Amino acid sequence: MTIREQLERREHEILSTYAAFSDESLGRDVFEEPCDLRPVYQRDRDRILHSKSFRRLKGKTQVFLAPAGDHYRTRMTHTLEVSQNARTVAKALRLNEDLTEAIALGHDLGHTPFGHAGERVLNRVCPGGFRHQEQSVRVVELLEKNGRGLNLTKEVRDGIRNHSTAGNPATLEGKIVRLCDKIAYVNSDIDDAIRGRVIREGDVPKKYTKILGNTLRERLNTLIHDMIKNSEGKNDIVLSETVEGALKGLREFMFERVYVNSIAKAEEGKAEYMIGHLYEYYLNNPHEMPGEYVERIHARGMSAERAVCDFIAGMSDHYAVMKYESLTIPKTWSVL
Repeated sequence: MTIREQLERREHEILSTYAAFSDESLGRDVFEEPCDLRPVYQRDRDRILHSKSFRRLKGKTQVFLAPAGDHYRTRMTHTLEVSQNARTVAKALRLNEDLTEAIALGHDLGHTPFGHAGERVLNRVCPGGFRHQEQSVRVVELLEKNGRGLNLTKEVRDGIRNHSTAGNPATLEGKIVRLCDKIAYVNSDIDDAIRGRVIREGDVPKKYTKILGNTLRERLNTLIHDMIKNSEGKNDIVLSETVEGALKGLREFMFERVYVNSIAKAEEGKAEYMIGHLYEYYLNNPHEMPGEYVERIHARGMSAERAVCDFIAGMSDHYAVMKYESLTIPKTWSVL
């Protein structure tokens, strides 16, 4: 018996009957021989972790564009926070940690540079629109490994596709990530907004802090404990009505005070203009994109619009700025 088979057997001994068992996965689109060491979801987690798109998350805006400081969240640190919270819940509920972690690590792979500002522009210009959760699936199915994709299991891709508020994941592990994503970004964004003096701790409505807590640590502790307590023994992942209402209220507060028209968002218009300019330029000059994108147009019949969206969506903030500067700012030269 291989180590993988031993681990799969152990899942049936330890995990809840509601868990997604590795040896019962719906599988991959392209068949692969099983690994002798790792169950399928652990293998998926490793593939995401080693992907180029995951590494680029460190250079992508979470909420605050180009803040002057080292301690603000990036898309990667947000992803790691979601992963850690989700694993804590999955372990407590005896669900599949490997599947949970794989979904969490992959859920934002398709996010654009400059956060939702970049997403808004691509949604306007891309035929059929642009949604980062669908782009994340596109990354793992098509764009990684020069068009071969990562060939992930259906359960991981389902969790990635359905991680947004409107999503409905097929597994409890996916439902954990969906809720932990919201918990992570609402609370970490409050923390970053306080650090950036956009709001003060005292500005956070007392009717919500009275329920959830007055600090980041207290709020996370309340939310994670509430999720575990109210989901234990159920075929669902839920918060209590009171705590869910408070989380929703905090999210609405953040939209009102931070996400829209705050000083922290003042530079987003420039970012949107830059992304729009890059889109128009590469649509008119597709041959100037990296070869893999040009090849998709000429050899695979992909539309230029779709290829340009893929190229821009994959950029880090720094790379997008560098490309924009190279196209618009004259360079010095010398004959010597």
